[in-house]
Amino acid sequence: MSITISAEMETAFMAQALAEAAGAGAADEVPAGAVLVDGSGRIIGRGRNRVIALSDPTAHAEILAIREAAAAVGNYRLTGCLLFSTLEPCPMCLTAALYARLSRVVYGAPEPRWGAAGSLLDLAGRPGLNHRLTISGGLLAAEAAELMTSFFRGKRKGSGLISAPENPGAAGHPE
Repeated sequence: MSITISAEMETAFMAQALAEAAGAGAADEVPAGAVLVDGSGRIIGRGRNRVIALSDPTAHAEILAIREAAAAVGNYRLTGCLLFSTLEPCPMCLTAALYARLSRVVYGAPEPRWGAAGSLLDLAGRPGLNHRLTISGGLLAAEAAELMTSFFRGKRKGSGLISAPENPGAAGHPE
């Protein structure tokens, strides 16, 4: 069971995820954000990277949004729900989406170094999984990539690196 939402609503949900990512970046965390939407189109979980703040390597935006949503509904199964993430999920986050039985994952920028939704590997397409979800990418990708590029440009500038590449892509996720 998956909900159908308009392109306008998808864009609005991704904008919410981008706001979470901006908050992470402002806290000096890698700027990734996520929101989780239930079958009625209501946001039931939000997350932003908090790996440093929580001293927790699993505190990725998607994981935190899934945890919040599961607590909100009182069940680890989030059937019929959609996850909007500013970055292509890493293997840990996509596995969590599969375990949570999400219906769909929508992401912004691809993550060539860690992406598990097609860039590095196609985890959801593996044969033998007992759950399938739909994945689509590229929604507000330029905005998501710009958050990452600006964040890492600032890091390089502050560290005195001169020869660092100008466009790290969405590198840095996971932290």
